[in-house]
Amino acid sequence: MKGKDTISAVVGGAFFAVPYLASIVTIGPALAIGCAAFGASELVLSSFKPKETLKTKDRNLYYILLNAKKQNKEIINLSNKVEDKQTQKNLKEINETVSKIITTVETNPKKAKGLNNFFDYYLPVLIKIVDRYDEVENQKLASKEGKEFMKKADKMIDDTNNAFKSILSNLYQNDIIDTDADMKVYDMMLKADGIIDNKIDVKGSEKVEE
Repeated sequence: MKGKDTISAVVGGAFFAVPYLASIVTIGPALAIGCAAFGASELVLSSFKPKETLKTKDRNLYYILLNAKKQNKEIINLSNKVEDKQTQKNLKEINETVSKIITTVETNPKKAKGLNNFFDYYLPVLIKIVDRYDEVENQKLASKEGKEFMKKADKMIDDTNNAFKSILSNLYQNDIIDTDADMKVYDMMLKADGIIDNKIDVKGSEKVEE
């Protein structure tokens, strides 16, 4: 028996036992009172269902996003340490994009499909590389290897910035296509019903006839 049913049974039993044992009513009316109390208790308790959250619906995804938030915090912390202005700018944009991706998946968990590499590989490896980048930059290494590493890392961070923006854009691609189709049908129906003039475009500006 579930917790809710147990509480309802106790309430119903109490409403049956008290009047019956006190000889206020006979067993028949006492049973009726008990059943009514049980039903009322079930109805009241059913209205207090705990609100479903991502943690209760998809515990694995919840912890994936929780870890991603921690990693994203590391990205913004590292961006504040980097001296190169362009790389710092790229890292801050990456931080903003990652925040939007996380929020999007939290709002619509179905969009997490296909993002395994993003969460499991791209984010942790990016942090590892940027951390090493900051270390090399601080040491002011003038060796050929050091300069080559910085050059490659700068390009990789720039490429990552663009790649993450593409990932975010792709999350909304189907939504945009569906909404665009709805807008076209909506516009056609407005014109078919004579609500808007065919000489007026969607923005409301009159088209000049040549």
